[in-house]
Amino acid sequence: MPVFEAIGNFITRIFYTVFDILWGDLITIPLPGGSSLGLSLLILILIPSGIYFTVRTRFLPFRLFPEMLRITVEKRDVTHKDAISGLQALFVSTATRVGMGNLVGVVAAISAGGAGAVFWMWLIALLGSSTAFVEATLAQLHKEKDPLYGGFRGGPAYYIHHFFIKKDSKRKRSVIAILFAVSGLICWCGISQVISNSVSSAFENAFQVPPVYTTVILVVIAAVIVLRKNATVKVLDVIVPIMAVLYFVITVFIILKNIPLIPSVFEKIFAEAFGLRQAVAGGIGAVIMNGAKRGLFSNEAGSGSAPCAAAAADISHPAKEGLLQALGVFIDTIVICSCSAMIMLLAPASFTDGLAGMDLLQAAMQYHLGEFGVIFIAAILWLFSFSTFIGILFYARPNVAYLFGDNWLSQTLYKILALIMLFIGGLAAYTFVWDLGDLGVGLMTIFNMIALIPLAPQAIRSLKDYEGQMKKRKSKEIL
Repeated sequence: MPVFEAIGNFITRIFYTVFDILWGDLITIPLPGGSSLGLSLLILILIPSGIYFTVRTRFLPFRLFPEMLRITVEKRDVTHKDAISGLQALFVSTATRVGMGNLVGVVAAISAGGAGAVFWMWLIALLGSSTAFVEATLAQLHKEKDPLYGGFRGGPAYYIHHFFIKKDSKRKRSVIAILFAVSGLICWCGISQVISNSVSSAFENAFQVPPVYTTVILVVIAAVIVLRKNATVKVLDVIVPIMAVLYFVITVFIILKNIPLIPSVFEKIFAEAFGLRQAVAGGIGAVIMNGAKRGLFSNEAGSGSAPCAAAAADISHPAKEGLLQALGVFIDTIVICSCSAMIMLLAPASFTDGLAGMDLLQAAMQYHLGEFGVIFIAAILWLFSFSTFIGILFYARPNVAYLFGDNWLSQTLYKILALIMLFIGGLAAYTFVWDLGDLGVGLMTIFNMIALIPLAPQAIRSLKDYEGQMKKRKSKEIL
C-alpha cells in the first residue's frame, strides 16, 4: 500500500505541476495597492491568437454574421452516404458548447470571479469566433473518409499530422498529434464525471432523488445511444434545438419580469470587470482568469474539440463549416451563457450569498420562478449534460481511431470507460475532475495551437475563395 500511495502522490504532483504551468500565473503584473494581476500561459496564447485570427479574417464574426445565419437555413447538401450535414455538425458541437459550460461553467465563473467574469467570457467568445472558424475550416480541408462509421472524420490530430508528417514519410503518427488525441480523451473522461455529478446533485436538490438512482438511469440511457453505431447525431438533432429554445425562452421571461434591473446588472458586470476595488483587493486576476477559463471551457474555441465534429460534415465548401462553427461560439457564449449569467445576477444577493455551484443557480431560479424554477433547472441540466456526454463521445471517435487504428474494439472500450466515469462521477463529488477537465482542455489547446497558427493561411485562402463565390452568387441574384 505505501508503494501505491507513493506512486499516487507522485502522479498527483506531476498533474498539478502541469496544471499550474497551464493555468497558473506565468506573468505577474503589479497593480495599485500592492496587489497583482497574474496571466496564465493559456490566456497569453488564446487572446493574442484570437486577435490575430480576427484581424486576418477581417473581423469575420461581425462582417459575415448575416452569411452565418443564411448558411444555417441553406438546403442540406450531403452527397455521401452516412455523412452528416454542416448543420448537424453544428448541432454536435453546440451540444457540448451549449451544455455543461453554459450552466456549471458559468456558475463556477461567477462563483469564483464575480459578475465581472461574464465580461471576460464575452471577450473570449468574440475573439474565439475567428479561432473557431480557422480550426473548423482546417478540419474540413484535412478530413478523410471514415471506414468504420461512414462519412468523414478528422480534427486537430489529423491536420497536426499533415503539418508535421509529409506524404512520402514512413512515419504513421506524429508525436504532437498523439499528445493532442490523448489529452482530448483524458479531458472528456474528466468531463463525464462532472456531468453526472452535476445532474445527480441537481435532482437530489429538486426531487430528493438519491444520486445512485439518477446516475444509473443516466448511464443506462447514455449506453443505449452511444453503443449504437450512428444514433448520436439523430438524438442531438432533436435535443439541441429543444433545450436551447426552452432555456432561452425562460430566460427572456425572467429578463422581462426584471427589466428595470437590467441596467444595474450590466453596470455591475463592467464595474467588476475593470473596477478599481477588485484591482486593489487583488481580485481582478481571479475575475479575468475565471472568466477566461470558463469561457474556454464553454465555447471550446482554440481547444480543438469542435473541429472533431466539423470535419465530419459533408458540405460544399470548407469555409461554410468554419462560418457555422464561428456562429456556434456566438450562440454558446453571447446568447446562452449570458442567459445563465442573467438568471443569477438578477436574483438578490440575499438569496445567493454563500452559495456556489448548482446550489447557486437553483437558488436563483427558485427566487424567479418558485419551485418550478428548481425543477426546470434540474430538467434542463439533464438535457444539457446528456447532450454534452453524447457530443464528447462523437469527438472521441477520430482521436481513438488516430491512436489505435480503425477497429470497433478500441472505439467500444473508450465508450465503456467514459460510461464508467459517468457512473463514478454521479456518486461522489471530486474537485479533481474539474481540474482534470481543465488540464485536458489546456493541453489540447497547446498542441492544437502549435499547428493552427502556421496552418491558418490555408483557412484564410479558403475564406477568400468562398467570399469570391459569395460575390458571384449575389451578382446572379441581382441579375
